[in-house]
Amino acid sequence: MKSKQSLDDRDMKILEILQRDGRITKSELAAQVNLSPAPCWERLKKLEDQGYITGFSADVDIRKIAPVTEVLVQVTLSNHRTQDFKQFEDKIDDMPQVTNCWSISGGADYMLRLIVADIHAYQDLMETLLESQIGIEKYFGYVVVKETKSSPPPLKHS
Repeated sequence: MKSKQSLDDRDMKILEILQRDGRITKSELAAQVNLSPAPCWERLKKLEDQGYITGFSADVDIRKIAPVTEVLVQVTLSNHRTQDFKQFEDKIDDMPQVTNCWSISGGADYMLRLIVADIHAYQDLMETLLESQIGIEKYFGYVVVKETKSSPPPLKHS
């Protein structure tokens, strides 16, 4: 994959527009970046082929489907060998309630985002994780009361 420096202003504009509106038509996208449709399509295809665009999806409001509780969980492992991290990551990879997992620096090893039915389901999930003998030393859970901001990451940093 080429480095970020290989992207020109039009490529960056295409990415910014797609972050805001993944359903934009190719002709509308071409007009917004001041290109004819064929060259715009070629750029879009190149951005996909090079891995800058990893997919298209819909943002679904799960709360309209069923009531849920979102919990952020900070996890510290007992041991810090490569196999310990792999064992933990393999286990949570199989758990659909864990929607995000970040390996972090600082006082903990991981930050998880859980989407569960309620606080009881959260506790059951954590007990399952603890009983699975995957090396969790301690964890701290933070129930999300409300989301105050959600946006894609900025493509240009100052």
